[in-house]
Amino acid sequence: MSIPMNAQCYLCHLKRNTETARAMAGDEAATAFAKELMQLYLDAPKEKGSPWFGPGVTALLEKHCGLTEDRFRAEKEMSNRFVLQRLDGIRSRIAAAEDPLYAGMQMAVLGNYIDFSALKGEVSFAKLEEMLTRAESIELDKENYRKFRTDLEKGKNLLYITDNAGEIGFDRLLAEQIAAQYPDLQITFCVRGGPASNDATREDAAQVGIPFPVVDNGCTIAGTELELLPPETMAQFEKADVILSKGQANVETLYGCGLNIYYLFLIKCERFQAYFHKEKLTPMLLTEG
Repeated sequence: MSIPMNAQCYLCHLKRNTETARAMAGDEAATAFAKELMQLYLDAPKEKGSPWFGPGVTALLEKHCGLTEDRFRAEKEMSNRFVLQRLDGIRSRIAAAEDPLYAGMQMAVLGNYIDFSALKGEVSFAKLEEMLTRAESIELDKENYRKFRTDLEKGKNLLYITDNAGEIGFDRLLAEQIAAQYPDLQITFCVRGGPASNDATREDAAQVGIPFPVVDNGCTIAGTELELLPPETMAQFEKADVILSKGQANVETLYGCGLNIYYLFLIKCERFQAYFHKEKLTPMLLTEG
């Protein structure tokens, strides 16, 4: 019920997080951090994807490097501001498109680029601005898009699982289009339960003005572990006819779970490039149905 870590993932995860520890507190602290992180790998339940290790990594950064706050808060606030400043213009472009819902989906998947964790050191608002100029050229799987619309037409409840701050503003625009075209569909947003990389929380949902009910995953895992969901959120999963899941971490934690999920994300790492046989930053619309 996930895409588990393999040898390549462990090497990448260890290197990326140890570099963070070294930058925060120097080589001695980073060495102690790395040793305990490797023990965390050994002690972890089988078949877990990388998001599951997020809270453990944070705890080790607190222990060895003095982390005391949400280390991505500044990036999250900048991301939200970037999108809010452009929201009306992007909304107008979506409305003017031949298929506004598809255009909303193009913008939403483009927003998945705003990932200061998985794309460490690669995210640039200047590049995002340039990407926005050609958003309408993004191609998504047409058959899965047709199935998605069919399910929206038949469904009563849509659960929209978000990923990153900033990106959630693009998600708002897509959800607005869905609501406009399927007015009888009840839409609920699901965010993270607390700081998890630069992922969206209830605070970020409020900052970008999400006009739909919001629940959270009950933890600081940058993904969706079904067994950890609070009752209120689990009830939304159980009654959802359609689930729209944003971002790679939700694929890592949910793929294969058997629910009617449509995954909308960008390929961001070598593991996913090999798994799906796609190039890095390829836009993806997948379904298991």
